Formats: sequence, structure tokens, C-alpha cells
Amino acid sequence: MVGRLVLWTIFSFLSINSFAEEAAKLLAKNSSCKDRCGSIRIPYPFGMGADHCYVDDWFEIICKKDSTLGTPKPFLKRFNQEVLAISILESTVRVSHRITASCSTTTVNQYNKEFENSPFAFSESNNMFVAMGCNNSASMWSLDGRIIFGGCKSPCDRGRFIHGNRSNGTFNCCQTEVPYDLNAFVTTIEPKVSHNIANVNGECNYAFLVDKDWFQKYFTVPNPNISVPVVLKWGIDPTSYSLKLHGPTSSKQYDCHRHDPTLLGNHNFTISTHTCACAHGYKGNPYLPQGCQDIDECAYPELNHCSNSRCENTDGGHRCTDTRMLIIIEGISTILGALFLVIGGWWSYKVVQKRRRLKQKDKFFQRNGGLLLQQQLSTREAHVENIKLFNSKELELATNCFSGNRIIGQGGQGTVYKGMLADGRIVAIKKSKVMDSEILQEFINEVVILSQINHRNVVKLLGCCLETEVPLLVYEFIPNGTLSQYLNDDQNEEFPQTWDMRLRIATEVAGALFYLHSTASSPIYHRDIKSVNILLDEKLKAKVADFGISRSVAIDQTHLSTQVQGTFGYIDPEYYGSGQFTEKSDVYSFGVILAELLTREKPISSTRTSKTKGLAIYFITSMEENNLFAILDNRILKEAGKEEIIVVANLVKRCLSMKGKNRPTMKEVTMELELVQMLRKDHSVPVQNYEDVEIVRTDQMYGKCDAVNLYLKKKGMDIDVGSSLDSQPLGWKLERPRA
Repeated sequence: MVGRLVLWTIFSFLSINSFAEEAAKLLAKNSSCKDRCGSIRIPYPFGMGADHCYVDDWFEIICKKDSTLGTPKPFLKRFNQEVLAISILESTVRVSHRITASCSTTTVNQYNKEFENSPFAFSESNNMFVAMGCNNSASMWSLDGRIIFGGCKSPCDRGRFIHGNRSNGTFNCCQTEVPYDLNAFVTTIEPKVSHNIANVNGECNYAFLVDKDWFQKYFTVPNPNISVPVVLKWGIDPTSYSLKLHGPTSSKQYDCHRHDPTLLGNHNFTISTHTCACAHGYKGNPYLPQGCQDIDECAYPELNHCSNSRCENTDGGHRCTDTRMLIIIEGISTILGALFLVIGGWWSYKVVQKRRRLKQKDKFFQRNGGLLLQQQLSTREAHVENIKLFNSKELELATNCFSGNRIIGQGGQGTVYKGMLADGRIVAIKKSKVMDSEILQEFINEVVILSQINHRNVVKLLGCCLETEVPLLVYEFIPNGTLSQYLNDDQNEEFPQTWDMRLRIATEVAGALFYLHSTASSPIYHRDIKSVNILLDEKLKAKVADFGISRSVAIDQTHLSTQVQGTFGYIDPEYYGSGQFTEKSDVYSFGVILAELLTREKPISSTRTSKTKGLAIYFITSMEENNLFAILDNRILKEAGKEEIIVVANLVKRCLSMKGKNRPTMKEVTMELELVQMLRKDHSVPVQNYEDVEIVRTDQMYGKCDAVNLYLKKKGMDIDVGSSLDSQPLGWKLERPRA
């Protein structure tokens, strides 16, 4: 009986000529291929044995006996990875994956590229990246070392390791999300610092990708030699194996989807694949001919609506056949009520649809924090009248229904689209990710913060939309990209990277931060100042953006105690160690941007030594070794005077001081940059020799205004920076040199 069923299944596919050869192979598979190794079921397209038992070499399974227990275990032959489970429904395979361990004081880099250029990728929804150990700093990088995918630093709270509600051993840990479609990366564990409490008892640090569910339920204290489960998602290459994809062309029983990451600009995973599932009303394996079988819906009353008539199974569903009396009654009722149904039914339909839409919009409004946002705005000094509530139809028209070709940026909080409103204004619309409590809080926080800000160098929030599935923010459109893109673009002839241009950008950003810290209705800490968050408008004027993790504080409040957030390379080391964010933490991040403007170096670079991988340390070390001019951008050396370079470089060094109390305020930073700009414009002021301004580099003056005062005296100007900071917040008045 089984043999006849197999023959019938295969010969039904022979009617489709393009699948004749493949059907013959699958006939052999059904009769000779094993589908189980130990306790693990191996469904097609995976398989063991002859090559017709699996779709291609990527999916070949070998069954090995465990040397200790003697029980058979399946392995992906191509990667020698132990298979723990395979899901056709979810298109995933669970495998055992190695961890990275560091038990020394040197940097450890482990290359995980076994799945590179394969149809497998680490599932971003099922996995997470974990760092364990005392004071462990671990991260994930691209194979070329130029892109950081994420990372974190574990605490050093000895005596406990807490994950969720479990206490497990004596380790500490931190975790971060896995990027979308990642299939190859480098795990880096930074060297331990000798004066830290880490490694005092020979403890090791660990970093690894791991299945979230397994980690929360079963994980124990690791050792350097263990492996942990990770979940891989997979698909079949439609170009090389089109004959083996029965779903897309052969039958309505199948529902196949193409995954093409290159269309979205995703370079982590570049192989185009198909994944298939059985269509509604069918069940089985969609990768086999006739693998999806029609469900007998008539056998289950809850699946059909034929309570008063006869139910008949059809291809892919069922139908209800009425009795003769029911047909006559239905016909008479239809004739008598036709007019009423046409008019009244259509009207009722429109009313119901309108109510449903309004109810759904109200549901989205509340779920997206509308009531909470109203409460926040009502309790703060906000320009609520300037914040418009857009409706979803307006923004759909503005973005051509959020078309993919309107995307101008993607980040951790969502996707940004370029749109044009009905009045002709060009805007940027940020579509948030699916809401969870943390992202919702960041969204509300950004609206509240931006509603309090009115500054020419801060991106302007025009309004928001809360009646869609995920909330939308509408900003003024800033056309010239980010400061990071500007510094890395050597071909920009319209806006060359001159010293005057960079100095102006730095002054505008400093002025915006000074406004946030000192002159806004209540002090605001940005907390994620970086060159990617500095936008440039049509005249290349700077606009500070992305206030998702910013915080407003009371006037008498000196710091915020929060979980460490920000971007590697810009995070204040004092904040990183204490968890206390102050206005001087923003000053540190600005110091890194100022160093970028002087050097055009990246904030984190794998091409520099491990000690100077961060631009901040690299810049300060170069100054201390009297090697400053060797790391500066050539254009700066050609256009700027040495005195100006030294003044700005010393300002960078003070901003990057390890202790926040030694850093200047953004008010002092703004005034010193304005002073350098002013001195460049006033050509009547004599320029001193390089040796005459060496005194500006003395360490005793860091954190004070003495350096600028001495510089002004060298120029022959009677200005006391210390006293003028209070009397002239944002202006200078030059006096001619005294006779």
C-alpha cells in the first residue's frame, strides 16, 4: 500500500516535464534514504547517504557514534557541526557552536567564518551575543575588521552571576543582540588590565553566540573547551537548485518566498535563497513532491462553516453544498432583498470598516504610548503647539507607501525614509521597529526631548504619527548626509574639507551642546554624540540628531546613574566605569569628534595597535610623544597655522581627559573654538612663531582658561577668558594690539 502511494505521488509529478529527472531521484530517496540519526529526525532537504537524499552538499548530514556514550549523533558534513534539531516549519537548524575563551592578558581574536558564502546564517531572533567573566570587554567585528556588529562589557560584581531570575556560579555577564543575516564574524576579547580584579585567581573570560532559550534555561559556568547551541536559519539557492524547489512553480499547495538581502543593501549575508511552506489548508514537507497534503477540513467542524449543509473536500479547502430547500429559500430571499442588500449592505460595510479603522487607530495610539506621551508633554515645558500629529494616510502618500527606494538610512531604532508632504515640504520620516517597552520609552523620550529644543544646529522635529502599527517621527530633511560620510568622501568638490569648514562645523556642534547643557529649559544630556549623529544641511551647517537615549535632568542635578549606553569609541571611560553620566561625558564624546576633524581617523580602527585602537588614546599618546603633526590630516597642515592647531589640539586633549572634572564645559569649548575662528578672520593680528606658542601645551593649564589667556596675550589682545565666560556667553570683542 505504501509502495503504491509513493509511486502515485512520483508519477503525478512526471506530468510536469521540468521535474521528471528530480522526481526519479526522490523516488529513490523515499525507498533508500534514512531520515533519522539517533533521536534526531533528518527531513528533506537535509539528508544522509547518496547525493539524491539531500538537496545539495550544504545540506548533507553524516551520522557519527559518540566516542563516550556510543550513541549516534548527526553532523553537517560541510562544517563538521553537530546537529541538535531541524525545523522545516521555521526553516532553522540548531547546531553546537564553539565559544571564544581568553585566559591571558593578550587580545584574543577568533574567526567564525565556517558559514561564509553558505545558505546558512545566525538567526537574529533566536540568538544573542554573550560576554562572561570579570570586567570582560568583548565584541563582534566583520572579517575585515572595519565594521563592529556589537559587543558589551560585563560587570565585575564578584560572588554572583545573575541572568534573569537565576543565580549561576561566580561569573558576571552581559548580552547584546545579533545583527540581521550575520553568517561570518570575528569575536574579539580585549586584554585584561593588570590592576583590575579580573584574573586574580586565574579566571577566564568568554564570548559566544548562543540560543536565547537554551541559555536562560540550562547554561552553567563555562570552560574553555565547551560548545553551546546556536540557531541557524537556512534557505535553498533558487538559481542552482531550481529543479528541487517544487513550491514556486508546480502547485498552489506550496507557498515559497524569496529572500534577497542584496536588494536591501545587506552585506552580512549575500546569497539569495528560497524558503517554502505548505499553503493554507495543507500540511507536510513543502520540499518534497506532493509533500503538502490536503487536510480533511470536513472532519473538523471547527474548520468549516457547513453546519446546515453538506461539506465536500476540494483541492486546498472545502465547500458547502446546500440542500434543495435551502437553495430555494436562499434564492427567494436574494431576489426580495436584493435592493436592500445592495444599498443597506454597502452602507453597513462602509460604516463597519470605518469604525474598525478608527478602533484600530485608537488601539495603535494607546499601544504606541500616546497617552504616556501626552502625560509627559503636559508635565514638561514643551513647545507642544509645534508638534503636529500626522495621520497615517499623509505619510503613506509622502513615502509612496514606505517604498524601499525611499529608504535613506537604517539603524538600531528603525528605518528612515525620505518623503514629500502635500504642501511640498521634503521631510525625513523615521519608522520605529516593532515596539517593546525599551524602544517605546526611547521613542517617547525623543519626542519629549525634541519638543523642548529650539536651536538652529539641532535637527527639528515636525511631528509624529501614533495611529500606525509602529510609531513614526517626522523631521526636517537634512540633505547632505552625516559628518562621518563627509570626512570619508574625498570626491566632494562642492564642499571641500577645508580647515575653515571643519572649524565651523566643530563650533556649531559645540554651540548646540552648550545650548543643551546650559540654556535649554532644563539641562539635556545627549548621551550618543558621534559623527554619524551629526547631519549636514544644504549649506553644510551641522545639525545634532538622534535623541533616542538622551535625558533631561533637573537644574541642580549633576549626573545620571544609568545602564551604560552609547557607541564604542565615543563612550566616556569614567561613565563606562561608574555608570554615572555627566555633562562632561558629552564633552568627552565631542573631543573624539574634534579629533576626527583634525585627523580624519575613525574612532575605532583595527589597523592601529591594540593599545591605540581607540582614536582618543591614539590622539593623546601622539601628543605626549610629541608626534602630533604626524597624525594630522594633510589639508589641516597646509591650511591651518601651527598656533591654531596647537590650541585646538590642546582643547581636544582637555576634552579627552580621563577625569571629568579636568574637562572644560561646552561653554568654554564653544568660546575657544569661536576665538580660533575669529583670529583666522582678523588678519591684522600678528601671527607668532611656533616656538612662541609652545607654552600652550603645558599640562598645568588643562581644564582652565589660562591657555587661551596666554595665547591672547601673545596676540596682544586684552581679553580675560575666565571673566568673560559669564558676561559674554556666546560672543567676543576684539581689541587692537596695544602700542
